Amino acid sequence: MTRPIRIAVLNFAHETVTFLPNDTTLDDFIYEGSPAKGEALLSWEPRSYMGGFVKVAREYDGVELVGIESPLWPRTGTGSGWITTEAYEHFLGRQIAELKAGGPWDGVYLALHGAMGVRGVARPEADIARRVREVVGRKAFIAGTFDPHGNEDEEFLKQADMAFCVKYFPHYDAHLQGQRAARMLVRAIRGDYKPATVTVKVPILTATVLQWTGASPWMDLVQRALVWEAREPDLYMNVFFSFPFADVPDVGMTIEAMSNGNPELARKAADDVAAWAWRRRKDLLNTAKVHPIPEGVTLAKQAAAKGEWPVVLADHSDRSGSATWILDQVIRQGLSDVMIATIADRKAVQEVKAKGLKAGDAFDMEVGGRADESAGAPVRVTGTIALVVHAMGKDWVTVAFGNNNLVVLSEYLTQVMYPSDLAGFGADKYKVFAIKSRVHFRRGFDDSGFARTILLVEPVDPFLGTVRLDALPYKNVDVKKFYPYADVKFP
Repeated sequence: MTRPIRIAVLNFAHETVTFLPNDTTLDDFIYEGSPAKGEALLSWEPRSYMGGFVKVAREYDGVELVGIESPLWPRTGTGSGWITTEAYEHFLGRQIAELKAGGPWDGVYLALHGAMGVRGVARPEADIARRVREVVGRKAFIAGTFDPHGNEDEEFLKQADMAFCVKYFPHYDAHLQGQRAARMLVRAIRGDYKPATVTVKVPILTATVLQWTGASPWMDLVQRALVWEAREPDLYMNVFFSFPFADVPDVGMTIEAMSNGNPELARKAADDVAAWAWRRRKDLLNTAKVHPIPEGVTLAKQAAAKGEWPVVLADHSDRSGSATWILDQVIRQGLSDVMIATIADRKAVQEVKAKGLKAGDAFDMEVGGRADESAGAPVRVTGTIALVVHAMGKDWVTVAFGNNNLVVLSEYLTQVMYPSDLAGFGADKYKVFAIKSRVHFRRGFDDSGFARTILLVEPVDPFLGTVRLDALPYKNVDVKKFYPYADVKFP
């Protein structure tokens, strides 16, 4: 091409827990730095999808990137429910208007998630691609990047040309998938790559806590896809593990393959990986021991007494961040030397700030709970404020209580991934770390060798993050169409 290649860059991502009662609103997406456009958008998350895409795209001469005004992650993180129609239409409407005004475009990059849930929109990512396509036309190429917990089917690739999904959980390769999206988008625009894609839905429904790719069989599933990519030039594989906490019609495992103008090869690869997953379906659903929280706290107490610490109590089921089940058991069982990081309670944090309380002041207040039934009841904590601080755009309060225990109160759901995230709270003083995380905590607590004991826990009752998915109040999903909840047939 003799003129510059013009690529529009858009972001619209959320992992929506549709069973939570608090909708994700327009205001949740609007805060300092969000929405972002231009260089502010292009420089966002330099170690993730966006950073990888921008880095590689700018290695090519004659490529112009235009950052279209986009909402970043809502301030609630993944601790909120359905995105309101108002919020969705507001931001997407502005993006479409800017695309119309700024064209023509040779390509569009969509930084998505795959598990976005919007009221009244069955498949938001496919809808975004459709509405973008209506503006840019069929001659332009559209590429998207996704989290492996996307609920995708063939609808997205009916509108877009390419999709690149992270393969690892924790998501170590987000930057790499962004790089791939940029490289293949430029190649397609220049006529060097002709995407031929195949999508296969596999009727397996699994809780996310079971999907750790650091061990078999999920490691082996990823490896199967990687081997196809290694032995077939220009072949790319996606394995969407699915996100069962979104009550949407395209939930469930998805395998995608993309080749350079060779649909037969794409079909062969997609069918092979899908068949492998189906053959190993029983193993895929039996990968981790999940303890009831009272038992998990007892085991943590025993491990600490034996010197088998640091101990991690990972509450995979807390979707709001407000759950108090572990805090309650820590108090009841007299567990000591424990840091609980974190409990989301914006009201409590704001009350501390409003009263002007500071480190050393007495604290006697109910915290947590409130959000919904799955969060449990508020628990009274009596102790001493250790820290009141504003960091990372949020206010934080830490309270020392019991026998060398600390609870970290955050305004919103916060998923701790590394011990270093807690260094500012004096993490070196504690033997047990109770955190709200499913698998991402393994980045810093497990893969690094930090933790000697890891205990996955959930409440006794089957709440939102449960491994017992048939206990969830689905309205748009029939679990009887998925393994292991019925005798499902798969070709």
